[in-house]
Amino acid sequence: MIFVDMMTHAYNRLIKSLVLVILCIANCSDVFAQKKKTPLQKRENYEFTFDLPRYVEQLKKELTYPLAWGNSDIKNFAEWKSVAKVKVLECMMTPPMKSAGYDMQVIGEEKRKGYTVRKILFNVNAYSRISAYLLVPDGKGPFPAINMLHDHGGHLFIGKEKMVRPIDVDTVVINDADRWVEKLYDGQYAGDYFAQNGYVVFSADAPMWGERGREEGVDRSKYDIICGNMMMLGRDLSAFMTYDDMSGTDFLASLPEVDNARIGCMGCSMGAYRAWMLAALSDKISAAASICWMTTTDVQMSVKDKKREYGGFANCIPALRQWLDYPHIASLACPKPMLFINGTRDHLFPIDGTHSAFNIMRDVWTSQNAGAELETELWDVPHSCGKALQQRALEFFDKKLKK
Repeated sequence: MIFVDMMTHAYNRLIKSLVLVILCIANCSDVFAQKKKTPLQKRENYEFTFDLPRYVEQLKKELTYPLAWGNSDIKNFAEWKSVAKVKVLECMMTPPMKSAGYDMQVIGEEKRKGYTVRKILFNVNAYSRISAYLLVPDGKGPFPAINMLHDHGGHLFIGKEKMVRPIDVDTVVINDADRWVEKLYDGQYAGDYFAQNGYVVFSADAPMWGERGREEGVDRSKYDIICGNMMMLGRDLSAFMTYDDMSGTDFLASLPEVDNARIGCMGCSMGAYRAWMLAALSDKISAAASICWMTTTDVQMSVKDKKREYGGFANCIPALRQWLDYPHIASLACPKPMLFINGTRDHLFPIDGTHSAFNIMRDVWTSQNAGAELETELWDVPHSCGKALQQRALEFFDKKLKK
């Protein structure tokens, strides 16, 4: 009888505990639901909608791009490139000071099939000593080389690890990189793929990505705040990304394993933006492949079509749009060999904007009797750089850098 009473008492306690747990979960759910349902404070009158001013269409009409090739009064192409490049650099604000030397140090190494992965440290500028991956093929060099430029993706925890399967890191980073590459690159690391096919590959973090992030941890919303603080210091964080890409290319060209007359660059998404910016501004780049980042401002910024710039400050150069649009800047790379591929199912870049940009660039290359060096393609793919696209880029570079 005593045993039965004890069991009944224990059962009742268990039931009460379960009820308390269920009530607690329900209360927490109500709190979370209330938080989600809490409406934003709104006024009856407003001036901005869909992250754009209501008068965006008027502003776009006022963008005449007076320094674009064909709009400019300058008719000599070499002179135009020189003047336009100076304007781009002027809008990029004060550059970082250059380091006295790169002072490369190898801090990790792993032999893979057909190549070796090295994790290195080097001085990218006078302020920052950063890590990077350097992949060197087996055999006797010097080899052609690719500066492999990582994407944005709203995912800042990894950078260079999106392009090269990481070494000298914990499993959290490796697993994160594997998941990201499976999602955006069809499970194939582009850097490793190119190294297997005879290219020295270099890949470094952009400022705010990977090992160049915040001490406090990853928070996408802080990127724009930090960009604003950099501007208060007379600098532009997006420009620093490009300046560092230029410095990284200069470093790559200095290596004995690299044929400095055969250096290309490649990237997807923000990496594609970085690729054509780098090709436009660096004399060290001989060819470039840009996957899923090309459009025109008038199409990219539209309340009517619910389109806007998604990268924020990551590709924002102050006042540059008063002079040149995206394809005009990319045209500074003419007559270099350039491959541009966009996806017809890419939700970030409307196809009519891509068509317009491709036509603008095609006119420039054709005007310089270099039409064959510009390859523009539309693929039936979403915003991505899968195996087939990587193979297409490899074929392009093999033709332009291995001939």
